[in-house]
Amino acid sequence: MNSLFWFIPLTSVIALATARFFFKQMIQYPRGSEKMKSIARHIRQGAMAYLQQQYKVVGIVFLIIACLLAYLCYGIKLQNKWLPFAFLSAGFFSSLAGFLGMRTATCASSRTAFAASQSLNDALQVAFRSGAVMGLVVVGLALLDYSIWFYVLHTFTNAPTGQQKLLAITNTMLTFGMGTSLQALFARVGGGIFTKAADVGADLVGKIEANIPEDDPRNPATIADNVGDNVGDVAGMGADLYESFYSSILAATALGAAAFFSHDITTQIKAALLPAMIGAVGTLLSILGIFSVRTHEEATMHDLLKALNRGVRYSAILIFVLSFLLLYILHIPNYVGIWGSVVVGLITGEIIGKSSEYFTSQAYKPTQRIAQHASTSAATGVISGIGIGMISTVIPVSAVAIGSILAFGFASEFNPKAISMGLFGISVAAVGMLSTLGITLATDAYGPIADNAGGNAEMSKLSSEVRRRTDTLDALGNTTAATGKGFAIGSAALTALALMASYVEGIRICMLQSGYHALSCGHHLVNTAQASLIDFMHLYEVHLMNPDVLIGLFIGSMMAFLFCGLTINAVGRAAASMVNEVRRQFREIAGILEGKTKPDYARCVTISTRAAQREMCIPACSAIIVPIVIGYFLGVPGVLGLLSGSLSTGFVLAIFMANSGGAWDNAKKYIEEGAYGGKGSPAHKSAIVGDTIGDPFKDTSGPSLNILIKLMTMIAIVTVGITVGKTCVH
Repeated sequence: MNSLFWFIPLTSVIALATARFFFKQMIQYPRGSEKMKSIARHIRQGAMAYLQQQYKVVGIVFLIIACLLAYLCYGIKLQNKWLPFAFLSAGFFSSLAGFLGMRTATCASSRTAFAASQSLNDALQVAFRSGAVMGLVVVGLALLDYSIWFYVLHTFTNAPTGQQKLLAITNTMLTFGMGTSLQALFARVGGGIFTKAADVGADLVGKIEANIPEDDPRNPATIADNVGDNVGDVAGMGADLYESFYSSILAATALGAAAFFSHDITTQIKAALLPAMIGAVGTLLSILGIFSVRTHEEATMHDLLKALNRGVRYSAILIFVLSFLLLYILHIPNYVGIWGSVVVGLITGEIIGKSSEYFTSQAYKPTQRIAQHASTSAATGVISGIGIGMISTVIPVSAVAIGSILAFGFASEFNPKAISMGLFGISVAAVGMLSTLGITLATDAYGPIADNAGGNAEMSKLSSEVRRRTDTLDALGNTTAATGKGFAIGSAALTALALMASYVEGIRICMLQSGYHALSCGHHLVNTAQASLIDFMHLYEVHLMNPDVLIGLFIGSMMAFLFCGLTINAVGRAAASMVNEVRRQFREIAGILEGKTKPDYARCVTISTRAAQREMCIPACSAIIVPIVIGYFLGVPGVLGLLSGSLSTGFVLAIFMANSGGAWDNAKKYIEEGAYGGKGSPAHKSAIVGDTIGDPFKDTSGPSLNILIKLMTMIAIVTVGITVGKTCVH
C-alpha cells in the first residue's frame, strides 16, 4: 500500500470533524421565541418522518437488488464477490450524508431567523456554515467509503502481478457507484416530488386565490412546503452531489490504472490514487474557503454573491496551485499535461457556474426580461422563460465540449492514438470540476435553510426588516442552487463519458475471464489484454451504420424525455391533490383565513409523503431495466448507443430545465422586490404561474437527469457479463 493513500482517509476525518464543529457552533445559537421553536419543530418532525418512510421503501428495494446482485456474483459468477456488500454500503453512506445534512438544516432554520433579527451577516454565517455541514459530510463520507473499500480490496485481491491487481481493484470499485447512483435517484425524485407538490399547492391557492403572503401560517400547505425544502433541496441535493463526487473519482481511478497499466506498479498506483488525492486537497481548501465568507449589514444582492464567490474563488485558486504541486511531487509521466486537464475542469466548472448565475439571477437581464413579459400575461412570461432556458444551454454545452477536447489533448499530449490517456484526462477534469465540492455544496445547501428561515419569520410575525434579510438570503440561494445544479450536470457529462470508456474496460475483463484471449479485428488477431478501445469498437462494429447503435441512440434520447415526463406528471398529480386539499380546508374549516383556526398542516405533509413514495419507483425502475433489456437484445453496440443518446440528450435537457426553473423563480422574486407593481400585482400573479411550472423543472426532473445518465451507465457496467455472454464474438 502506497503511503500516499493514507492522506485520503485522514482528509475525510478532518472534513467530518470540521462538519461536527460547525454543527456544534450552530446548535449553540439562540432558537428565538417559543413560536419560532414550535414552527421549526413541526418542520423537523415532518422532514424526519418523510425521510424515515423513504428509507424504508428504498431499503426494501436495495435488499431486493442486493439479492439479485448476489446471484449475479455467486450464482452465475458474472461479477465480483464484493459487489452486493459495497452496493449496500455505498447506499448507506449516501443516505447518511442526506440524513445528517437535513438534520442540520432543520435545526438551523429558526436560528437563522433569529440571527436575521440581529444582523444580515449573522444570518449569513449561521445559514452558510450550516450548509457547510452538508458539503463537508458529503465529501468526507465519500472519501471514507472510497478509502475503506480500496484498503479491503487491496488486502484480499490476488493477481499474478501488481499491475493486474490494481486493475482488478479499480474495476471492482467502479461497480460500487451503482449504490450511490440509485440512492441519489430515489432521493432526488422522491424529494423533488414532495417539495414541488407542496410548493405548487401553497403558491397557487395561497398567493393567487386567497391573496395571502408566502409562508403565511393560514396556508395549510406552508409547513409541507418548508418540509419539502429540506427533503428535496438538502437531502436530495446532498445525495445527488455525493453521487457525482464519488462516481467521478471511481471512474478516474479505474481509467488511471488502465492508462498506466504498462508502467511500473509505483507509477500506476500514483495515477490511480491521483483523483481521490485531488478531491482530498480540494476538501481541505474548501474548509479554508468556508471561513472566508462574510458580509456587512447593508449588503446588496451583488455584495452577497461576491461574499459567497470569494470563498469559492479562494478555494479554486488554491486548488489550481496545489494540484500542480501534488502532480509535481507524484511525478507521473506527462504530469504537466494531466495538470492541464485538472485546470480545464476547474475553468469549465467556473464557466458553467457563471452561466447559470447569469441566466437565473434577477441581477441580470434574462431574468428581468422574464419579469417584464410576466407583466403582460402569464403566457408571455412562460414563453420567455422557455426561450431563455433553451438559449442558456449554449454556454454550458460549448464549455463541456471544448473542455473535453482540451482535457483529452493535454493528457494524451495531443496524440489521437493515446485514447486511454486522453479519457483519463477527461475523467480527471471531472474530478477537478468537483474538487472544491465542500464549499460549492455549502453555497447550495444554505439556500433552503434561508428559505425556511424566511418562512419561520413570516409565521412568527417577526418584523419586516427580518423578513427582508431572509428574503435577500433566499433569493441568493436560488442563484447558488442553479449554480450547484450546473456543476452537477456539467460534471455528470464528463463523468458519464469516462464511465462509457470504463464500460469497454469491463468488456475486456469479462472476455478474459471467459477465455477469449484474442480478438479478431479484420484480418488479424489482437491480444485481448492489450487491445485498444478502437479494437473493441471494430470488434463489435460500433459505428453509425450499425442499426443496433442507431436504435440504442434513439432509445437513449427517448429515455431522457420519458423520465422527465414521468417525474413532471408525478408532481402534477401530487400538486393537484395538494391544491384540492388546501381549497377544501379554506372552504370547510371556518376561521382559517381570519387567523382564528389553525389549519391541518399534518394532512398536507401526509399527501406529499404518500405521493412521493408512490411516484418515485417507476422512474427509478425504468433506469434499471432499460440498459439490461437493451444489452440482452442489442448487445454491446446497442448499449453504447443507448448510453450515448441518454448522455447527449439528457445533458442538454437538464441544463435547459434547471435554468428555466431558476429564472422563473427569481423573476417572481424580482417582482416581489418592487418591480412591475410588486407583491399582489397582476405581474406578480403571472410570475407565480411561471414559478410553479418551473418548480418541477429545476427541482425534480432537471437535476435528476444527471443521475439518470450515470445510473444507466453503472447498470450497464454491472451487467456487462450478461451482455458479453449473450453477444460474445467467437
